[in-house]
Amino acid sequence: MNKELLNKPFQDFISENIKTNLVQLSLKKSPFKNIQNKELIQQIEGKKTAKKKLPSWYQTSQIYYPPKINLEQTSSEITAQYKATLISGNSIADITGGFGVDSYFFSKYFKEVYHFEMDENLSKIAKHNFSQLDASVNCFAGNGLEKIRNKHFDVLFVDPSRRNDLKGKVFYLKDCLPNVVEHLEYLMSKCNYLLIKSSPMLDLSIGIKELKHVFEIHVVAVENEVKELLWLLCKNRTDEIKVKTINIKKGNVEKFESVLNQYEEKYVEFPEKYLYEPNASIMKSGLFGALCNEFNLKKLSKNSHLFTSNELIDFPGRKFLLQHTVQYSKPIIKKTYRNTKANVSVRNFPESVSIIKKKWNIRDGGDKYLFFTTLQNKSKVILDCEKI
Repeated sequence: MNKELLNKPFQDFISENIKTNLVQLSLKKSPFKNIQNKELIQQIEGKKTAKKKLPSWYQTSQIYYPPKINLEQTSSEITAQYKATLISGNSIADITGGFGVDSYFFSKYFKEVYHFEMDENLSKIAKHNFSQLDASVNCFAGNGLEKIRNKHFDVLFVDPSRRNDLKGKVFYLKDCLPNVVEHLEYLMSKCNYLLIKSSPMLDLSIGIKELKHVFEIHVVAVENEVKELLWLLCKNRTDEIKVKTINIKKGNVEKFESVLNQYEEKYVEFPEKYLYEPNASIMKSGLFGALCNEFNLKKLSKNSHLFTSNELIDFPGRKFLLQHTVQYSKPIIKKTYRNTKANVSVRNFPESVSIIKKKWNIRDGGDKYLFFTTLQNKSKVILDCEKI
């Protein structure tokens, strides 16, 4: 950490070059004697990333940004805010502290927050930024697993690195660093509650097999893109596992929850008046039987994950008025949809969106939504819809 970069001339230069092409800037000589160009670019690149991902950091003066890889791995501000509301208590330790975004938001809810980070330079950066953000966080450089050995906390938080030196980019918990599966019983002995963040790529059933003591899973999406899976563990909880989905949108938050595998899916032979496509967090959760039960819906097919009803409902996802159900046949498509404009989606269908659009010269856009899918009776159809 080069503290000279926090001085006004350098901070002004960083702010003035937020919109500058960094490739072109990298080819130029540093305008300052004692500061390398790559150091300036790291700060500019970090501030650019923070503008959207971490607005509180972006709006605070003299924030110091780490290398790009550390910012890529950190939680966004919006997901960190959500995460901090899931648990409560007096003390929490983030044993994989990183840039410190999660620790910062934990400090708004816990009296004592401990940030442990293996990388000494990153620990210094986080400590400096906490002071700029006026956050009360205790920072320690070193291995979090070792640092907590003689302590006990209300909550432990672990966000294992998904970059394994031996296997490259990974998402199974046992392949991440630290290996929370291997150290699970030790971690549980040091806290009342353990909160683990995993890759959004991890299958829920695999995560449940890898971990013990899970009583809640949170599937967190932002603007219909799943960003995080959060696992809450407690030794003394014997509840059935509850899955909570959240899709954070501008001006709206879609929530849905259910006990895992509590309800059976229901199917219908033909689509009814309205069509529903679940948001990304529900798609990831697999709570399809619970959707059928909660909203009195039926699925078009086991693998299509599209739902239908005769009554319009307030649904956590996209809603459509079904205009026509069209059999998928060459003469019908050629006559009806060739050389038209439409928004094309596929669900459980042998051809991809790009192939369909190219094959029938369908251009993107317009008010028409076409779902190419397979019904429960195996027939392939096009659902011609209008978005509600």
